[in-house]
Amino acid sequence: MVREIDLVTEGNTTFPRLLRYWAQTTPDKLALREKDIGIWNRYSWAHYYNTVRAFALGLQALGFTEGDRLAIASEDTPEWMYSDLGAQSIKGEVVGIYPTNPWPELKYIVAHSRCRFIVCGDQEQFDKVQDALNDGDGLPHLEWIICVDMKGMRHYRNDRLISFADVVATGEQHILENPGALDTFERTVDEGDPDQVCMLVYTSGTTGPPKGAMLSHRNLIDPSHEICREFGMDAKNFTVVCYLPLCHVAERIYSMAMHLITGGEVNFAESVDTIAINLREIAPTVMLGVPRIWEKLQQNILIGIRDATPFQQRLFEICLRLGYGISARRSKNDGKTGLADRALFFLLWLVMFRSLQRFLGLNRTRQRFCGGASVSPETLRFFDVLGLPVFQVYGMTEVGGVAFMQKPGSCEIGCVGVPHPGVDSRIEADGELLLKSRGVFKGYLDDPEATAKTITDGWLHTGDVVEYHPGGELMVVDRKKAIIITSGGKNIAPSEIENALKDSLYIREAIVIGDGRHFLSALIQIDYETVGKWAQGQHLAYTTYTSLAALQEVRDLVAVEVKRVNALFARVENVREFRILKKELDHDDGELTATQKVRRSTIEKKFSEEILSIYGKGT
Repeated sequence: MVREIDLVTEGNTTFPRLLRYWAQTTPDKLALREKDIGIWNRYSWAHYYNTVRAFALGLQALGFTEGDRLAIASEDTPEWMYSDLGAQSIKGEVVGIYPTNPWPELKYIVAHSRCRFIVCGDQEQFDKVQDALNDGDGLPHLEWIICVDMKGMRHYRNDRLISFADVVATGEQHILENPGALDTFERTVDEGDPDQVCMLVYTSGTTGPPKGAMLSHRNLIDPSHEICREFGMDAKNFTVVCYLPLCHVAERIYSMAMHLITGGEVNFAESVDTIAINLREIAPTVMLGVPRIWEKLQQNILIGIRDATPFQQRLFEICLRLGYGISARRSKNDGKTGLADRALFFLLWLVMFRSLQRFLGLNRTRQRFCGGASVSPETLRFFDVLGLPVFQVYGMTEVGGVAFMQKPGSCEIGCVGVPHPGVDSRIEADGELLLKSRGVFKGYLDDPEATAKTITDGWLHTGDVVEYHPGGELMVVDRKKAIIITSGGKNIAPSEIENALKDSLYIREAIVIGDGRHFLSALIQIDYETVGKWAQGQHLAYTTYTSLAALQEVRDLVAVEVKRVNALFARVENVREFRILKKELDHDDGELTATQKVRRSTIEKKFSEEILSIYGKGT
């Protein structure tokens, strides 16, 4: 049977053509929804396409031509989508910028990509552009700054500034004054080449300046289509909440590619901080989360239960213990559950798990995915116990986002599944995974040397050390450059230890250190919220994160957690010493990437005194 998602992606297609398909076949159906002043505003597929078209024609009126680049610095909003697909519709390329990027990083990306246009979400993003323009040689290629929310900008004077609404109005006026404009636009959409670069995704830059990965329509549509086909996603069962930054390839796949393939619904969260509330309001059918999101959702339950009555706490403990037993038996039986366990789970669902699923807003989810970084198996086990199994996916920007994926029958906790159809893989002698597929990117912008190091004879060097599970699934050991080799010659993957430490409610971040040294140590960032609650219960006085982290009682609390984790590993993998960081790691300070990944090299330099206090001057 040929399904609609196969029809809409049949042959060569592009994102603008997918958008047009749904606007023509289901013009009045809900496509996007956004919350504004407490009300969810609804936008149809016809509105979506018409706004994209008007914005595209408005861009052309401002001088945008084929091959030009449009940067977008904004929170997740419908206007991001309109801008993105508008530029793509007229054969342009889009460059996403994290809304949390400080202005020097924004300047680097806009200058490096030579963007002539930029869309700013609000005054805050516009001010960053102004700072970049006023610094040194400024942004010589930038000609127009398009701002979505003009609030607070009445007195701004900048000849390059124009509102998003005015660009759309210009496009609409052009349609009225030129009868042939629509036909010309449609021809341009028809001429779009699936193998043409449509977006640049700048890597996190954990080891240096970010690189602009060039991705085509096909690079993203092909792997996304495989996900939709494997899980039977279509317009009836694809409702998602968009909350990760849209410049991240994971959200681009989730809220753009899969959305345009299925014809489903995208709901824009108010912010990443309100995701827990927005999930309950929308109750999506599909959920994608990076590890930190799944950890936070788990934490919300574990912290919330502490405020429950003693009877509720005891009931939770009993249900969880019984649920862990069911999960363990299911894992041993290749995902199969016996009749007795199914009956027991139904009872636990009635008593406890149904309420917890609704509390999380995941009670309607048909599929749940985790990707973007390594995640603790204990976190995944927790959701499996609740009846919300999470499938892990593996990929990277340079391979179209997803290359390996778990699915029913291939869902061992701690693994990342099997390759998509059309994905070839091999493992080098040093354990590095190499990939070849139609998702492999077009290279790094203006960096042939880095491209040549990453792609050899069509094979993409992922930089990840992997191995295969006996069941045939791929297991990611760690990043190749993160592997620790102790002075005794022992190779240790720090991520497994770090994830075990972060399983603690009291530890937000852990960085294991020990390369070339006699033993392992760790720099630990406590979780300000949970440790703060604990301190209040102990009647300990503190005012800030720094004063809380300095308390001896907090150190003793963390020492217990480190001791617990050490019992899980061989002695050579034990954390012998640790230091609690005096400040929270922050993107603005260069300690984290925009996707909240730790910049290890920066950490070791910035906290050299703490490391010196552990190992002494001989290191």
